[in-house]
Amino acid sequence: MAGDGGYEHRQRHMERAGGIMEKIPERIQTVSIGLDKDRFLRQLLGYLAESLQEVTGMDQAEGFISLVGQKIGDELNDHYLQSLNLKTLDHHQIPAVLVDLKRRIDGDFYLIHADERQLVLGNRRCPFGDKVIGRPALCMMTSNVFGVIAAENIGYGRVEIQKSIANGDGHCHVVISLEASETGAGREYFRSGG
Repeated sequence: MAGDGGYEHRQRHMERAGGIMEKIPERIQTVSIGLDKDRFLRQLLGYLAESLQEVTGMDQAEGFISLVGQKIGDELNDHYLQSLNLKTLDHHQIPAVLVDLKRRIDGDFYLIHADERQLVLGNRRCPFGDKVIGRPALCMMTSNVFGVIAAENIGYGRVEIQKSIANGDGHCHVVISLEASETGAGREYFRSGG
């Protein structure tokens, strides 16, 4: 029967493959190639952002990454509110949460200025590491997460990333306006209807 021949062929192939795997030197399994899950995921995201930028253009790439950032921002905001047993974050808690969430993912954000109208944050280390350089579309993750958290708690947020590691500035400088105005650069975020 044809089915039996196919089974025998697969069985012989598996036996050969198993024999080859048994012969792989232990050295291959222990050699240092700088690969771990974190590095792999950073590379994956970096190449994904780069591909989007090249194929669709910067505006479209930022748009796609914004969709992901919106979902992550909503989820993180919910996690913080539930963990802190709060209904909303106030003007003092928002910057603390923004700095903390970046710290948890290996960023090095810090508060430069905070008042009722504006937050200014700096950053010395991107969570994406060197994989962010030349891929500014990834900065939409920061913009969306910061904007969503500000808007969901205060009602409004406009995020302007004035300097970024992605653009080769060596650090990030992020301004979050908490009051709507007709002037000012950046991307606007509003509290969701629900």
